Amino acid sequence: MSAIDVFAWIVLFVLFASLIAVFVALGMMPGHIARKRGHPWPEAVTVGSWATLICGFVFWPLVLIWAYVDVPVRREPAR
Repeated sequence: MSAIDVFAWIVLFVLFASLIAVFVALGMMPGHIARKRGHPWPEAVTVGSWATLICGFVFWPLVLIWAYVDVPVRREPAR
């Protein structure tokens, strides 16, 4: 094995580790934001984030928006 082959394997390993780190960071981000902002259902946001990220990333931006949106507090009707 030459030095170029060793360098190529190192670059491949770093690239693979970086992809895994980005995937994990994206999976954790909406749940972390929801907990930090006091969302009423942070666990649901976390599960939605991981589920959509694993199943194709299509609805992940919607889960990210959901992490920022709070459910309005119900007001009692005026008497």
